[in-house]
Order: sequence, then C-alpha cells, then structure tokens
Amino acid sequence: MDATTDERVGQWADALFAAIDAQDAKRFTEFLTEDGEFVFGSAQTVQGRAAVAEAVAGFFASIAGIEHRDLQIWDVPGKRIVEGRVRYTRHDGRDVELPFADVFDMDGELIASYKIYMDIGPLYAD
Repeated sequence: MDATTDERVGQWADALFAAIDAQDAKRFTEFLTEDGEFVFGSAQTVQGRAAVAEAVAGFFASIAGIEHRDLQIWDVPGKRIVEGRVRYTRHDGRDVELPFADVFDMDGELIASYKIYMDIGPLYAD
C-alpha cells in the first residue's frame, strides 16, 4: 500500500483485491453497485452484478491463480485509482506478471464503474 491514501481506503482496496485473488466472483461483485459496470481492457462493457459475476467467473475459470501486488492507490472525489502488478498462474503452471491500472467511478463506497487498463494478451500467448 502506498502512502497516497488513508487507512480506510487501503483496507477497502485490500478487501477488494483479496476477493479477486481468491477468485470469488460473488464477493467481488459485492463491491459494485447493483447496476455497476465492468470493463476489462478492450472487452465489451458488462453491466449489473449478475452479469459481471458471470463474466468474472468465466475469466477466473481460464486461469489457475491470481495475485495482485505493489499497489499504489489514489483517492480523489468520486474516483479511486489503483496501479500495480498482477501475477496470473496459467493452467499449464506458467506465471505471467503484468502491470495494470484500475479506475473506479465511486458511488459512496461502492463501485459504479470499474475499468481495468492492461494488455491481457501475454497471459494467453503460447
């Protein structure tokens, strides 16, 4: 955690990424508003908790593991921004580490819009 944020926001981010790293789609979507949207890279926007849970569960099924680290967090009115690195473990046992940036449009403590900026291509490359 970087010193650019307060303890409350840091705990929020830790809980969010713990849900993702546990590959728990249901717990992940509890961070979203009911009609929240989710955009992963250049993929189609997914709207609503149920649809996001289904999309995220599909992604989780395509990997063996995931771990976020080196998080830096900025909390500004109406937005949270997280930059870091994510290590994916593929089903063939190979690890792929990639940089990412997430931008959250916030509605109180819930995410109204979750945008992930990264090139996911290397994860699926042979």
